[in-house]
Amino acid sequence: MKVFDFDNTLYHGESAVDLALFMIKNNRRIILYLPKIFINLIKYKLCIVRKEKMVRAINDFMRNALRDKNEIYEAVEGFWGKNGHKLDRKMLAKISHDDVIITAGPDFLINGIRGIINTDHIISSRIDSEKMKVRYLNFGENKVKGYKALYGDKRIECFYTDSYNDKALMEISDRVFIVKKGRLTRIK
Repeated sequence: MKVFDFDNTLYHGESAVDLALFMIKNNRRIILYLPKIFINLIKYKLCIVRKEKMVRAINDFMRNALRDKNEIYEAVEGFWGKNGHKLDRKMLAKISHDDVIITAGPDFLINGIRGIINTDHIISSRIDSEKMKVRYLNFGENKVKGYKALYGDKRIECFYTDSYNDKALMEISDRVFIVKKGRLTRIK
């Protein structure tokens, strides 16, 4: 079985950040949250952000920047229409129906492209749309917990990621590839 991270692996960029930027044209309040978004993104890339802080930041954004619970869901189709070109077709071609995509990104965002990713095995962050808050943040060690909850101790043959934030998944994988703009470097 192969396992793929999503952002900067199958998608060139951070999809949730790109979604927030996409939504600005219809909701200017989002601009106020951009500094927090980018600071947390930098901390994430440097592997120095805690899950609890990420959850608080996401919940704060959803509660205060969005006009209503449907706003973010309604933006997804338009977002993928505009940003679908950022999907790495070569990497997507590596996915077979038994493979798994594990992402810290929200479920509603990846569900918008289920038809083109060739697998139904997706582990993502889950958002409670009624309460506008994170139910489960699929980040760091939680990625391994989510994987093991579904697949037990089944070893990962190949794992593709852009980030050492996924160290826990790297440890349970036979081979690991770092992906940078579609180029693969085997590190394990």
